[in-house]
Amino acid sequence: MSFVTTKDNVSIFFKDWGPKDAQPIFFHHGWPLSADDWDTQMLFFLSKGFRVIASDRRGHGRSGQVSEGHDMDHYAADASVVAEHLDLKNAVHIGHSTGGGQVARYVAKYGQPQGRVAKAVLISAVPPLMVKAESNPDGTPIEVFDGFRQALAANRAQFFLDVASGPFYGYNRPGAEASQGIIENWWRQGMTGSAKAHYEGIRAFSETDQTEDLKAITVPTLILHGDDDQVVPYKTAALLQEKLIPNNKMKIYPGYPHGMPTTHADVINNDILEFIRS
Repeated sequence: MSFVTTKDNVSIFFKDWGPKDAQPIFFHHGWPLSADDWDTQMLFFLSKGFRVIASDRRGHGRSGQVSEGHDMDHYAADASVVAEHLDLKNAVHIGHSTGGGQVARYVAKYGQPQGRVAKAVLISAVPPLMVKAESNPDGTPIEVFDGFRQALAANRAQFFLDVASGPFYGYNRPGAEASQGIIENWWRQGMTGSAKAHYEGIRAFSETDQTEDLKAITVPTLILHGDDDQVVPYKTAALLQEKLIPNNKMKIYPGYPHGMPTTHADVINNDILEFIRS
């Protein structure tokens, strides 16, 4: 397995598949998952001739279960360590959910200044800010995230099953056909990580104001979101991303859930491919 060590001595796991001279695509996973959540995308883009990379966020998957650094600054810095270690150039960075926040912070703070980024893709992404605040009156009340923390601390295993079998993939909607394999794979990824990282990660994805990150992104950016996203409502995410990112293209999918890269991989993959090739 491949690992790189950060400046604060954290071991970060990453996958790196495909020709080293091909254009790289770097995938950034959501909470509380791992690089494995991108397997379908990685195989698809590998088959199209790209080099595909995905890393496990600190405290997630196979990366080090450290006590500190579970915030967007460290997430982006860790991603930069991987990109620098592999010397990725002309890369497309794709982030889902919390990974979208990670992409926004990475591109703004590291990728663009270093000249490593060609394009970005935000899928069901959390920026600019999830929690309700004076500056974000339509956001999600803090009590919702407090409930997440309480449920995780009380019975993480059951909480993760409830999320995966319910709102994440829209399996709680009438007539939805749930995939037990998808549910169990989500649970497997989550339970591999650290409870502390997941607990503190709730604050990272919900309370980090990334307005300035979005304003700073100048590379072409594709914004994708489902209008039935029960986790990150598109009206306080994608629609604001469109207003803040100077050079973007947005697509809203009717009826698609938060986990649409998995439930509608065929559509999402081809839309991303078209954007990369454009």
